[in-house]
Amino acid sequence: MTAAQHLRLGVNIDHVATIRNARGGLHPDPVRAARLAVAAGADGITAHLREDRRHIRDDDMARLKAEIDKPLNFEMAATDDMIAIALRTRPHAACLVPERRAERTTEGGLDVAGQRGLIEAAVRALGSAGIRVSLFIAADPKQIEAARAVGAPVIEIHTGAWCEALIEGKDQAAAQEFDRIRKGAALAKSLGLEVHAGHGLDYAAAQTISALPEIVELNIGHFLIGEAVFVGLDNAIRTMRAAMDRGRRDAKAA
Repeated sequence: MTAAQHLRLGVNIDHVATIRNARGGLHPDPVRAARLAVAAGADGITAHLREDRRHIRDDDMARLKAEIDKPLNFEMAATDDMIAIALRTRPHAACLVPERRAERTTEGGLDVAGQRGLIEAAVRALGSAGIRVSLFIAADPKQIEAARAVGAPVIEIHTGAWCEALIEGKDQAAAQEFDRIRKGAALAKSLGLEVHAGHGLDYAAAQTISALPEIVELNIGHFLIGEAVFVGLDNAIRTMRAAMDRGRRDAKAA
C-alpha cells in the first residue's frame, strides 16, 4: 500500500486514564499506552481533555506532547479555557467536539451551522497558531457546508449512529446511516475538506468504512482499550490496522 493510499489510524487513549482515575494514583499511565500504540502502528494519538477532567488531565496533555513522536490530536470543546490550553500545548491538531457534563461520551456532532460565530473564532485562533483544526460533525450537508464556511480544513464524521444500528441488528437503519456517511464524505471532499471518521468503530465497522476513498483517517479509542483487556493493546491495534488495510485493499480490487 502506497503512502497516498495509506489510511491513518489515530488511537484515542482517554479510557486508559479513565481506569487510572477510577482508583487514583498513576497506573495505568495513558502516556505509556500512547507509546505502545505508536509502536503497534498508530499514526497518531488522540486525547480529549474534558471540562470535568474525567479521564485525561492537563498534565497528561503536556506529557503526550513532549513524549510521543507522532502527531497529537487534542479533542476539545470550543471554550476560551480549552483554546488557551491548546495554544500552550501546541498539538499537531485540535478536534472541536460538543460537550455536555452529563453525557457519558460525545453524543452527536457539533452544531457548526447553529454556532457559526463561536466555531469560526475558535478555528481562527487555533489555525493562526499552526494547529490543524477538525470539526466533529454528523454527515449532514448543512453541517459540512458550514464547516467549510468557517474555515476548518478538516471534518471528522460522527459514525456513532451507524455503529449503534449495526450492533442492534437494525439493518435498514444501518444501511441508511452508512449511505449518509458515504454521501457526506463525498460532499466534503468535493468542497476541499479533508475527511476523517470515528466513534463506536470496531474491527468490522472499521473494515467497512475503510472502503470509502474520501476518508483518510479513523480515530478509534473505546473499542481498542476494551479489547486490550483481553488481547493486549499491541494485538488490538495490529488487528485493527489489518482490518482497515483489508477494507481499503478490497475496495480497490472490486
